Amino acid sequence: MQKFIHITDTHFVPPGNLLYGLNPLDRLALCVADVNKHHPDAAFAILTGDLAHKGELPAYQALKHELDKLAMPYHLLIGNHDDRAGFRTTFPDARFDANGFVQFTIDMGEGVLGVCLDTNEPGKGWGTFCETRATWLRDTLARTADQPVIIFMHHPPFRVRLKRMDDISLLEPRFFCEAIEGRKNIRHLFFGHLHRPVAGSWRGIPISTLRATSHQVALDFVVEGRIMGSHEPPAYGVVLLEQDQMIVHMHDYLDRTNTFLL
Repeated sequence: MQKFIHITDTHFVPPGNLLYGLNPLDRLALCVADVNKHHPDAAFAILTGDLAHKGELPAYQALKHELDKLAMPYHLLIGNHDDRAGFRTTFPDARFDANGFVQFTIDMGEGVLGVCLDTNEPGKGWGTFCETRATWLRDTLARTADQPVIIFMHHPPFRVRLKRMDDISLLEPRFFCEAIEGRKNIRHLFFGHLHRPVAGSWRGIPISTLRATSHQVALDFVVEGRIMGSHEPPAYGVVLLEQDQMIVHMHDYLDRTNTFLL
């Protein structure tokens, strides 16, 4: 069995600042401590974008300082709040494709290949997946043959019926859909952006995301035109990968509810 950790939407701001009344640095520090205490055997952690709230260098530097405390390696994607140049400056070991997009693969063990995608469109809240990025994805998938693949990205390429969030998801998913058309070896699609625990399937592909380590989005299917926030508890995902199954546990790491014998 292979274990890895899914974290998303850290939304770091420069140290000493708050975001929506919360301190993203403190929230991630508690997440890292919990992961290190309970899951030091994880093979890696992966963060699916919106690492910094405004893409500021001090925010990225503070983020790196906290992530470097993890007991396992970590991989980073970017989201709509991120700045690709600032990210590259702060994380010089981050992986990019030949066109400068944050796109790369991970050997995940159990014969599974992780495929990480870049949906950042500078200055926009929605995501973009252009023909250039899709060509990289198509070529990468072509080399996998029937090898199992897990895709990681920030923006979901489908609607979840949270009206304002759907407005700023992947704006035009056509190139992404064409790149994965006919692929039978995609086992799961992990994403971020929504700040909510969501699971299901899309085009026969299991999908999931979870609450952010920072602020959350309220569960509201009615409000249009603006995003309703909430301070629901933050979470990280513990993913258990085996040859014949994959289980995702979503852990509210600040929950202090007493446990007891049943």
